[in-house]
Amino acid sequence: MTTITKRTQRDYSLAFKLAVVDQVEKGEMTYRQAQSRYGIQGRSTVLVWLRKHGKLDWNLGTLPFKPTKGASMSETQTPEQRIKELEQQLAETQQKLNFSKPWLMC
Repeated sequence: MTTITKRTQRDYSLAFKLAVVDQVEKGEMTYRQAQSRYGIQGRSTVLVWLRKHGKLDWNLGTLPFKPTKGASMSETQTPEQRIKELEQQLAETQQKLNFSKPWLMC
């Protein structure tokens, strides 16, 4: 005889949903990382929350972090994401400058 396991459905509070959406939109984690970290069962549950409660447009079918053709980076990123990106670019530029200094002294 085959045993059937009944699927359990969890109800999440609005505060929890908003906290997860905020973390994903700030770029602290991806929606898949949020699912894994918090044990959220449904594959599209977090995406549904992002579409319903998020501040970014998640209805495009693509992540808003990646610019589409003709869109500037500032239009597709949150300020926190843009700051992180600029800090990384600055660090890379400083490393390149430090590497090339000995060559400039010749």
